[in-house]
Amino acid sequence: MEAKFPSGTVSLINDLVEKAVSLNASDVHIEPGSMNLRVRYRVDGILQNGILVSRSMHQQIISRIKIMADLDISEQRVPQDGRAFIKVSGKEFDLRISVIPTIFGEKAVLRLLERNRPSLPLESLGFQPEDLDHFKKSITRPQGMIVVCGPTGCGKTTTLYSSLEKINRDDINIMTIEDPVEYQLGGINQMQVNNKTGLTFAKGLRGMLRQDPDVIMVGEIRDTETAGVALQAAMTGHLVLSTLHTNDAASAVTRLIDMGIEPYLISDTLICVISQRLLRKICTVCGAKGCRSCGGTGYKGRIGVFEMMRASPQVRDCIAKRPDIKAITKASGHRSMMDGAKVLLDQGMTTPEEINRTVNIET
Repeated sequence: MEAKFPSGTVSLINDLVEKAVSLNASDVHIEPGSMNLRVRYRVDGILQNGILVSRSMHQQIISRIKIMADLDISEQRVPQDGRAFIKVSGKEFDLRISVIPTIFGEKAVLRLLERNRPSLPLESLGFQPEDLDHFKKSITRPQGMIVVCGPTGCGKTTTLYSSLEKINRDDINIMTIEDPVEYQLGGINQMQVNNKTGLTFAKGLRGMLRQDPDVIMVGEIRDTETAGVALQAAMTGHLVLSTLHTNDAASAVTRLIDMGIEPYLISDTLICVISQRLLRKICTVCGAKGCRSCGGTGYKGRIGVFEMMRASPQVRDCIAKRPDIKAITKASGHRSMMDGAKVLLDQGMTTPEEINRTVNIET
């Protein structure tokens, strides 16, 4: 039987989630302090202050959140992760819930993922026309590897989902293995990693290869085993899309080499590498002055800025010779991410301050 909570606790949590939905926030942070609980929302990648809640409600709020996520209500010493489901304004959301101990008690973060949210068209992500044309051709190749890289929260999964939706047809078998499955894609077979049962990226990927796939999406390459299986799949008649946590496109190649992958295998299979960031867009209502529509920030919504490294013959030759990052970058001769950001600046879509905050890589 579910534990009973004061109606005020349940209502407060519902109100916090509803507020997050109205702000189009990705996360809700409930943070204990010495005097009260601070609630913050991550909107367009930036945390914004919400309300302060009496510290006397802390235990009730955390316990309620734990029960929603089927976590151990009595355990307060170690991190716990879970998920819940909620419906707000006619929309269904998965809540990915994380609870960790801090010096003032447990902190909770609720990540909101809208179920059945339509993927964004590739054309709307922010690719420059020449790069967009090349990428569209890349995702229709019968085999090979496409890698999307960048830090957490830069939109890699959105790019992959948009790519899969673009090529999704009845006559091809598209399969994914993810951790977690963020959005459900119609007509695509999605698998979720489950470390408790031993279902790792590598094990799931091996299972997929016995399912006659045409296209495989691996949510993230984290280890040598997964990298090896993915690249072998890309060499043997499958199109493989995946992600890596590197700062730029060339670093993705050296990361794979550092994992122990032979350079010739990367050279033979790689189609292209995309590095990306998300830039906040200038609010169209106030033009960066700050208004009610943008919550006084001057920004509303985000757009991608990309660096695309194509696997040209020069790049393939350079990779095969076990190069360093600078050598790969020089061989590719591609437009830098900063070049792409300057195009968005010239188009009046963002600001120099936002570019300096986000595109913090050498150019």
